[in-house]
Amino acid sequence: QQQQQQQPQQQPPLKIVTLQNGQRITDVECVIVAVGRSPNTESLNLQGAGIDLTEDGGHIVTNDFSETSAKGVHALGDVTGRVELTPVAIAAGRRLSDRLFGGESFQNATISYDNVPTVVFSHPPIGTIGLTEREAVERYGRENVQVYQSKFSNLYYGMWQVDHDDKPKTGMKLVCVGKDEERVVGLHCIGMGSDEMLQGFSVAIKMGATKADFDNCMAIHPTAAEEFVTMFPWGKSPQVSGAKHCTLMNQNPVTTTTNDKEDHPTIIADNSDGTVE
Repeated sequence: QQQQQQQPQQQPPLKIVTLQNGQRITDVECVIVAVGRSPNTESLNLQGAGIDLTEDGGHIVTNDFSETSAKGVHALGDVTGRVELTPVAIAAGRRLSDRLFGGESFQNATISYDNVPTVVFSHPPIGTIGLTEREAVERYGRENVQVYQSKFSNLYYGMWQVDHDDKPKTGMKLVCVGKDEERVVGLHCIGMGSDEMLQGFSVAIKMGATKADFDNCMAIHPTAAEEFVTMFPWGKSPQVSGAKHCTLMNQNPVTTTTNDKEDHPTIIADNSDGTVE
């Protein structure tokens, strides 16, 4: 019997994307449309109740306490247009409940909209927290920004019988600020497990961790996350810890000194009343 020759699989034609400003993007295989969301406030006549809206998109204007321009009216979540994430709305709702029903000790309870970790649940997932390299340069100047990055194939793909260049890759980046501190102000990752590893590293970023803090953390092998604590060059950052600074309840930094008579550290804490322990 005569074997039929297999016809080569035809690739879909490449697309050309034309933007409204006239710019053209050529040789595109797939177009992902992410249009975002608009607040559904137009029919509520909020201005009639004295509630201010943003001029650009109809979001409700609030302060850090979720208060609108109308006394006794609060708004939180996506409708405020601040950080449109479910956990942010939940946290803001909890703080509002604390202020309204938790007593005097919770009257100043708010959430921080800085350094909010977020994930794009794509394939592979993308995780990010803090400033991008461009944002850090714009804020602090190029001379004060140091970037560490790495690109590799996860060990998960080690047994795949394909060329290394054809294996899925993971990309990581640390954005640090300050020649005398190298505080990590941005952490970004794309690749397998980026969504899971970001939560733990976000705690370190919120605490003000430095590159030295990352270098001094022992790696867990074999994992992809260990790449963040072994980024070359390691040990070059000034040995200044940012994580010792507590950001909760306006507590003062805790410093460590060495006792001359004993080879044990002595913890010195500056209290708010001026006394020293």
